[in-house]
Amino acid sequence: MTWLLLVALAVPAAAAAALLVHASRGPDAGPDALVRAAPLALVPVVVVDLLGPVGGLVLRLDLVGRPLLLFVGVLYAAALALTARSADARTASRSGLLLVAFVGTATVLVAADAVTFLAGCVVTTVAAHRLILHPRTATARRAGRLYLALAAASDVVLAVAVVLVVAAGGLRLADAPAAVAAAPAGGVIVGLLLLAFGIKAATFPLHGWLPIDEAAASVPVGAVLSGTVVKVGLVGWLRFLPLGHEAMPGWGTALVVAALVGAFGVLVPGVLTDDPEVSLAYSTVGQMGFLAMVVGVALGAPDLAEACMLTAVVYAVHHGMAKGGLIMAVEVWERYGAGRARAVVLGGAFVLALAITGAPLGSGAVAKYAAKRAVGEAPFLVDVTAVLPFVGTVSTLLLVRALVLLRASGHAGTSAPDAGLWSWVALAVGGTIGTWVLAGLWLPPEKVPGLDAVTVWTAAWPILLGLVFAGAVVGAARAGVLPSWTRTLRVPAGDLLNAVARTVDRTADARTRPDGGTIGRSTR
Repeated sequence: MTWLLLVALAVPAAAAAALLVHASRGPDAGPDALVRAAPLALVPVVVVDLLGPVGGLVLRLDLVGRPLLLFVGVLYAAALALTARSADARTASRSGLLLVAFVGTATVLVAADAVTFLAGCVVTTVAAHRLILHPRTATARRAGRLYLALAAASDVVLAVAVVLVVAAGGLRLADAPAAVAAAPAGGVIVGLLLLAFGIKAATFPLHGWLPIDEAAASVPVGAVLSGTVVKVGLVGWLRFLPLGHEAMPGWGTALVVAALVGAFGVLVPGVLTDDPEVSLAYSTVGQMGFLAMVVGVALGAPDLAEACMLTAVVYAVHHGMAKGGLIMAVEVWERYGAGRARAVVLGGAFVLALAITGAPLGSGAVAKYAAKRAVGEAPFLVDVTAVLPFVGTVSTLLLVRALVLLRASGHAGTSAPDAGLWSWVALAVGGTIGTWVLAGLWLPPEKVPGLDAVTVWTAAWPILLGLVFAGAVVGAARAGVLPSWTRTLRVPAGDLLNAVARTVDRTADARTRPDGGTIGRSTR
């Protein structure tokens, strides 16, 4: 079966090469047969994934990789279908780069050894960087520089950690957690892994690249960044950290604290923006904080590790499908929102929004319920389960802000329904159904929510709280009660990272003469 997986991955790689060669021969002439067929290149990977587990020395499909690879394939297919219907004249190059990013991410998910995993990370970094630069705007160039600096630093730190893991006997990923636990420098390795994958997972305070890049990139690329690229960090933690092998309460507590700060701290910059994609990006940072918290619990409490790992995978599938679809809803609305498909667009966006907030019956409800049950006995000073519901309140507020900004843009289009729209609808519906099916197959019955009144109310009240608070703020604004400065106060995308970047830019400008020379250097 390993050879079958290799062949399946070779298909999107070959399609990417063909598209990039096509694009290199001159300016793209717009969507053509090759671009429209790009989503089909992912079919072999999805088929092999559905056939069953694969074991090998280089590649494998296991309980972690299989569900994640399936959702990654579906999300990339939707992004490619939406790209193929874009008015952008450079769709071939963007489609080719999306396929390269898919191959890199898929390699991370199916890697059986640490070296192959690292190679997949590097390919994903390079492809994501080129996708961010693709619009060729000044904003995109700045975002690309910031992303490359952080992502390259992440890969370098990861390479150091991989060398230490391999030296400890963890070349094969199946052996890596035990090797890290037994290594004399195990604490150092864990610190390096938390840093490297914390950047990739956009975990506070290493999260600033995601809002900046989503604001600069095209909508399908933003969906991929929030839906799949950040999950590379989660998979790295699950593959390398000594979860279930050794209790590391210090590192576990540190990760839980950082995760909770990120999960709630995103509210301010996510609301104080005029870009709906930035609001959605901060929502992703908050949701990844939720996932990081689950990993932190597993790191500090080995007895809870197995339940936390399964829950993290279920939650990642839910979030990847729902958030990727919700970001793509921005372009779907701009293309179809005022036409015959208006009801379909509104219905799909409603399903996705309910999923992200954790509303009853949505995919988020089962994922968050399972997470709460998994971490219920976590030995931390903070009662983690007591604060988890308010993550849904924060998500609700951010989604309300994104919706208000999207409606205010007035850019709803009248295009007729096509494959781009229906692929997005399939993503919206499939994400909800798929998460419930996965939870039913993987999780014990007590970790799957029922439909009794108590369970429904537990899932619903955080969302209702967010809606009430948002309504109160809107009412106060219309009544003129809020101070005038609240109408103009904004936080730049990237918050902490943006502040650091601006400081560096000002320092560089201060060292540069008006004529382009630099202080202390001859300009002759």
